[in-house]
Amino acid sequence: MEKTLEDLAELVGGEVSGDGAIRIKGIKGIAEAEKGDITFLTNTKYLPLLKTTKASAVIISPEIKTNLKTPALLSQNPYLAFAKILRLFYQKTYQSLGISKHSFVGKEVTLGEELSIYPFVYIGNRAKIGSRATIFPGAFIGDGVTIGDDSIIYSNVTIRERCTIGSRVILHPGVVIGSDGFGFAKDGNQYFKIPQTGIVKIDDDVEIGANCCIDRATLGKTWIKKGVKLDNLIQIAHNVEIGEHTVSAAQVGISGSVKIGSHVTIGGQVGTVGHIKIGDNVTLTARCGVTRDIAPDQFLGGFPAIPHRKWLKAQAGFLNLPDLRKRIAEIEKEVQILAEELKKRGEENE
Repeated sequence: MEKTLEDLAELVGGEVSGDGAIRIKGIKGIAEAEKGDITFLTNTKYLPLLKTTKASAVIISPEIKTNLKTPALLSQNPYLAFAKILRLFYQKTYQSLGISKHSFVGKEVTLGEELSIYPFVYIGNRAKIGSRATIFPGAFIGDGVTIGDDSIIYSNVTIRERCTIGSRVILHPGVVIGSDGFGFAKDGNQYFKIPQTGIVKIDDDVEIGANCCIDRATLGKTWIKKGVKLDNLIQIAHNVEIGEHTVSAAQVGISGSVKIGSHVTIGGQVGTVGHIKIGDNVTLTARCGVTRDIAPDQFLGGFPAIPHRKWLKAQAGFLNLPDLRKRIAEIEKEVQILAEELKKRGEENE
């Protein structure tokens, strides 16, 4: 495939600087790019690489001041433009592979059109699989599960009974949907397991990274709403709700019955206590610990979570603690000496 720089600018809603007729056949990083490639630059610290790159064109923001000789595609959101062009050059057209004779399909299963179901997939009774869904080897689809159109279920994913998966959902390898919530009642010196009778509901356009675990609700549903993106190794406990277009980095742990709003950004290794609410448009920085309700439109960090600027100041103070401790000890010694001198003078004046 080849496209002119003008074609690409039209695709992403950008503008051309330089020769718009130049032909582009691929997209690569700024250091690896060759003639015929387009590259991108979003961080000014990489500006010196523009002098040595072999790329035929570069995606760049108009705000970046540079004497650019290389033809450019100017975009207010270069990273988004890069993503769209990358998809154009490298996304494969879907082709149905059919249903492998080495897969297992249970009773009363509803199957859509143009499916790709690989060998050693298990599909339980009364499951519903939408059209153009792809299910890779080793996936387990439990009884009564629903999977929407154009969804991709990668190898070794487990979707337990009655859970529902929307359209255009991507579940990466090792994801577990609908495992039992961590619910036990104390019974003397032992624990009584609380039956986890609910489901997990995953809405359209959700992507869940490798080895994430999303527990079914005790009652009702654990709900991952439209457009949510989860990184690898995330634990979502029972009865959690995550609002639309919220994103989370890896190794996050969300405790039971937490309600998270829409457009929330969660950094890596964030943890929460249970039964709290996090409002819309909140940002939680990496390793943040959330112990209380969070109102909308806040930027928080630290443990427990506090306004991020305040946390940064506290961290700066923490680094100075050894020197401050030494200085306090010196001041205490000086005060003690002065106090003894004042006491001695008082006794002499009596």
